[in-house]
Amino acid sequence: MSGPRRIRVKICGMTRLADARCAVEAGVDALGFIFFAKSPRSVEPEAARAIIAELPPFVDAVGVFVDETLQRVAEIATTCRLDYVQLHGAESPDYCRRLAALIPCCRLLKAVRVGEQTTAGDVAPYRDCIQAYLLDTYQKSAVGGTGLTFDWGLIDRLQLNRPFLLAGGLDVGNIAAALASARPYGVDANSGLEDAPGHKNHDLIRRFIAAVRAFEAA
Repeated sequence: MSGPRRIRVKICGMTRLADARCAVEAGVDALGFIFFAKSPRSVEPEAARAIIAELPPFVDAVGVFVDETLQRVAEIATTCRLDYVQLHGAESPDYCRRLAALIPCCRLLKAVRVGEQTTAGDVAPYRDCIQAYLLDTYQKSAVGGTGLTFDWGLIDRLQLNRPFLLAGGLDVGNIAAALASARPYGVDANSGLEDAPGHKNHDLIRRFIAAVRAFEAA
C-alpha cells in the first residue's frame, strides 16, 4: 500500500543564513538564490556560496537567472555548486541546450509566466531540454516575484507533460487551495513568506511547510 505523494517545497529569494537554516529545519527541499541585479532579493554569488556551503545533504540549491549570458550562469553555477538553474527570462530552447552542455551536473528549470495569452505552443519547445517547468504569474512589468496568483485552471491547457512547480503569490492562506486545484509536483514560495524583500519570516516558513505536509496527509 503506497503512502501519500510527497510534494516538494522550494523557498526562493534567500539572502540570509538564518533564514536558510530555519527552512532546512522546517523540512524544505530546495532553496532559491536570485542572481538578477534588478531583483530586490538579489544576492551576490559569494554570499550565496557561503549559505549553500552550510546546507545539509538532500537540500538542493537553485540559482535563478534572467536573460544572463551562458558564461556567467555557468561560472556562478560552478562556483556556488548549484544543483539546479532556474531560467526566468526569455531564454530560448537552444540557450537551454547549450547551457546544459556547459554545466552537465546542473538540472534546468524553465519559468513560464502564465496568463490568458499563454498557450501549449509557448511551452512545448522546452520539453526535451529541461527537467521541469516553474509556473509563475504573468505580469507585463515584472519577470517574477509579483506576489500575485494566477488562474490555476489555465494549467491543463498548457499540456506540460513534465513535472512542474507552482509559484506566484503562494502563502499560508492559499497553499491548500493551490495544491487542491493545481496538483503540482512541487511549490515555490517567496514574497508570501517575508517581512521585507529577502528577509523571511520564520514563523510563516514553518507554517507554510506544515500546511503542505498536512495537505499530503489529508
